[in-house]
Amino acid sequence: MRKLFLFSGLFLFFLAIHKPDLKAQAPVKPDAADILLRLKKLNVVGSALYVAAHPDDENTALIAWLANEKMVQTGYLSLTRGDGGQNLIGPEIRERLGLIRTHELLQARRLDGGQQFFTRANDFGFSKDYQETLKIWDKEKVLADMVWTIRKFKPDVMVTRFSPEPGGTHGHHTTSAILASEAFEAAADPKRYPEQLKFVAVWQPKRLLWNTSSFFYGGENQFDPTGKLAIEISTFNPILGKSYPEIAAASRSMHKSQGFGSGSNYGKVTEYLVHTKGTETKTDLFEGINLTWNRVKGGEKVAKLLQQTIAQYNPANPSASVPLLLQVKSAINNLPENPYKAQKQADLQELIKSCLGLFLEATAAQSSATPGEQISVNAIAVSRSTVPVELQKITFPVTGQVINQNKSLQQNLVSAKVALTLPAQMPTSQPYWLKQEGTLGMYAVNDQQLIGLPENPSALAAEYTVLINQEPFTFTVPVVYKRVDPVEGEIYKPFSVTPPVFVNLTDKVLVFADDKPKQMTVTVKAGKENTSGRVTLEVPMGWRVEPASAAFTLPVKEEEKSFVFQVYPTSTQSEGTLRAVVQANGQSYNQSLVNIDYRHIPALQLFPEATAKVTRLDLKKSGSQIGYLMGPGDEVPASLSQIGYQVTLLSDHNLTTSELKRFDAVVIGVRAYNTDNYLKFAQAALLDYVAQGGTLVVQYNVNSGLVTDKLGPYPFQLSRDRVAVEDAPVKFLKPNHPVLSYPNKITAADFNNWVQERGLYFANKWDNQYEAILSSNDPGEPAREGGLLVAKHGKGYYIYTGYAFFRQLPAGVPGAYRLFTNLISTGKNK
Repeated sequence: MRKLFLFSGLFLFFLAIHKPDLKAQAPVKPDAADILLRLKKLNVVGSALYVAAHPDDENTALIAWLANEKMVQTGYLSLTRGDGGQNLIGPEIRERLGLIRTHELLQARRLDGGQQFFTRANDFGFSKDYQETLKIWDKEKVLADMVWTIRKFKPDVMVTRFSPEPGGTHGHHTTSAILASEAFEAAADPKRYPEQLKFVAVWQPKRLLWNTSSFFYGGENQFDPTGKLAIEISTFNPILGKSYPEIAAASRSMHKSQGFGSGSNYGKVTEYLVHTKGTETKTDLFEGINLTWNRVKGGEKVAKLLQQTIAQYNPANPSASVPLLLQVKSAINNLPENPYKAQKQADLQELIKSCLGLFLEATAAQSSATPGEQISVNAIAVSRSTVPVELQKITFPVTGQVINQNKSLQQNLVSAKVALTLPAQMPTSQPYWLKQEGTLGMYAVNDQQLIGLPENPSALAAEYTVLINQEPFTFTVPVVYKRVDPVEGEIYKPFSVTPPVFVNLTDKVLVFADDKPKQMTVTVKAGKENTSGRVTLEVPMGWRVEPASAAFTLPVKEEEKSFVFQVYPTSTQSEGTLRAVVQANGQSYNQSLVNIDYRHIPALQLFPEATAKVTRLDLKKSGSQIGYLMGPGDEVPASLSQIGYQVTLLSDHNLTTSELKRFDAVVIGVRAYNTDNYLKFAQAALLDYVAQGGTLVVQYNVNSGLVTDKLGPYPFQLSRDRVAVEDAPVKFLKPNHPVLSYPNKITAADFNNWVQERGLYFANKWDNQYEAILSSNDPGEPAREGGLLVAKHGKGYYIYTGYAFFRQLPAGVPGAYRLFTNLISTGKNK
């Protein structure tokens, strides 16, 4: 199914511009200070939109200052979800990493007070210039998405993290600023993207600025603040009990997959902004913009009532503010239609709910269900105040069921259980941007109302209709799953709609070094009770599988069975895709089940196709025993096992000369010298292993934050040099070197079909004891010769490589396997 079930277009619209608690984690229960801050925000009419390219690009301090000091609606538009980066907390990469980083952004916004938006642009990996970026992204679609966000969110001010002038940063960054400049004007032009005007009106922000800093000028000594708008943002907010840099540190620390834990800055912090477009200012970011209700015809009454409410607010009894807030509600409802009315109505409704201590929750007895399945939901409501509140009914829009109540909630808990049968055609809870196959540069999303949302609307919701002092309100809350853990207490999980059966493959890639068969284990898991059928493996032409199929019966939900198939490759080198398919109840299914569970984000599920790449290699090996020290998010050991190596995972305690000498080669995973502090103590043993005849292969490390400055037996210096174009030509500097000839003869063809990039963090200086083997470079750049260095040390060999084997091997790239095998085999051709 291609489209998500929508409660209504209006619901999606509000989801895009507000922050209802739709994430399955412990629900927010605002305290009196939070209520006061939101009350003050209600009396501010204005907004700001921050624009950059990736998760982590945003200036969390400036966002916190805008949202909590200026108290304007503040959004962050990240063009991508960060799929192309690396993962320091687990094995997830590409779309799965993008899902993690999406939710890390949402957690960051919960802390700094901002709201989160995206475009359909896919983070395809590092890009050095905006021309390359725009060759891969669909410029018109990305620009349309930015215009859509501006027209919905209606920012008075836009701020970019990066300069629109090329140079100084990489392609995605520059492109985000270039397109922001175009979107700034296009959003006000009714001839641009007129199809959006069925839902939103044109909008023109007042000004666009670039949030510059000393970072972009090479340090404080080279930074000139002259002519720039300076904003001192280190203010202490007594309501929050923190300064904005403190809030920013907590917010930025949510980017855990990137290792961005941050400490608080208690000193003076000044942000600088450079005018880009619109009306210029050098004194105040919101100069010439009326941030009061006076910008709305008839808004004076609203402002007066809110000022009175704020003056009379009693933190010991927030519910005492409800009568005045009901007057505010009436005053806003009576205003003519304006750009701020719907937003403020929604904010006010949530504020009244918080003042009442009104708690509404709907929990399912199970965490998931399939279309057509019946589930049990327990709905509760309680108001912890003396204000009269009556629960009239609870409605479940997906099924149309209504539970009539007509009960007082005044300091009274009301609960009701209902059996719901999900619609037979209800779509699964696959993230909406992953439902259709996209391109290298773009996600495929055709529903205009979904574009820009950070996550799916809740799969199932309950609408509570209540009377508050006889005023009608409807509150929408998600149906979630909740359990009580004996250690952690209440654990919330999203309620999800799943396929009736899953099929998971144990390997994402099968690599064959010869024509002998390999086993592929296929696990079938029931998404509902009494599931039965047959599972088959579809393979490319010339390949074959035994057995042809396997029958299964799974009486119990979540029960699973595994089956072993023998996969036979072709006799010559070839590549293709293996697909697992289940036939059940007269239908075909091939979705796998992926669970992502980290404590700093909600539990996540997705259902990618059950496929694996199969590769038959022309490959020779020398040696068999490999010791491997894992780097973060490292899948290389499994790849080496695929081609017959016996891989032993090393830990700190066995990085000793006596332990290492049993290995034909030792491999250090990516960024290990950035993340494993013990390596500074173990380095002597590793180099001694080399001196005694071993082969040590060190994969790339970032040039900052190294645990030792002595990576090799002789000095060399890492740089930020990289070759981002994955099909950039590769020159053989020493074509007869054993690394290129033993046991496999490496040719130019071995660099075909690489993915995402050639390599990164190449060395740029090295001792003459090292031999540079390869050279490559991006278009228009000088040759980068420090991507593969080999040095004889004692009886053995030390190798440093910045070439991106950590991406190529899990992707089943044949030439990468052949070259990496040669690296491991260095010194064995004696």
